[in-house]
Amino acid sequence: MPVFYSPVPENLQMGLSYMGGSVFTNNRTADSDYSREQEDANVVNELVSHLPLQMLLYFNIFYFPCWWFSAVFMLDVKFYFLPGYYQALLITGMILLTVMEVVRLYLGYIGNLKEKVPELAAFWLLSFMFQLPILLFFLTDEAIIILPLERAVHSLYLLFLLTEILASFLALKTMTQKLTLLFYLRQFGKVESFRHAGMSPVYGVPYHRSVLPVSPTNDIYH
Repeated sequence: MPVFYSPVPENLQMGLSYMGGSVFTNNRTADSDYSREQEDANVVNELVSHLPLQMLLYFNIFYFPCWWFSAVFMLDVKFYFLPGYYQALLITGMILLTVMEVVRLYLGYIGNLKEKVPELAAFWLLSFMFQLPILLFFLTDEAIIILPLERAVHSLYLLFLLTEILASFLALKTMTQKLTLLFYLRQFGKVESFRHAGMSPVYGVPYHRSVLPVSPTNDIYH
């Protein structure tokens, strides 16, 4: 299985994992009945990568170059008819959106396909906090002289973005519920191993380590 490099720093991964665990999971109790245990067993073996999100990301990768060339062409057509501050805003917005889009699509791809909560949470935040406001500015501010082609390509891009935000939210909710369940089952000894052996699926902390100065079991009886 190929190993993907993540541009998200380790400390930020921990914070995103905690955020995903607190926002997208439901509280569970230890006194589950037999049907709940059967449901838990099914969830453990279930692949939670979100197929609609992966399809959206796939088509978005092909659509983004078309959007970029169209937006740059339209910007060149109207550039000298705009005030200086709008010229600076549009150029800055295009640069930020382009850079963020490359990082965003990469994080969404590995986060969803490899079931990594920090990367997928970073994808959701970039989509909602950066891409969406910039695109809405391009689409709604009439002072920047919105041309018909711009309105069409921006509207389609906005549709991609909104559906990806919704799909990634659902994927995060399902993924964090599964990983929290795996962590719970591991802590209570109900499962023997995980796909990533020896690691906490939610927070990435090795199970054999402890923050307390506890001696190993084999040293207690010697």
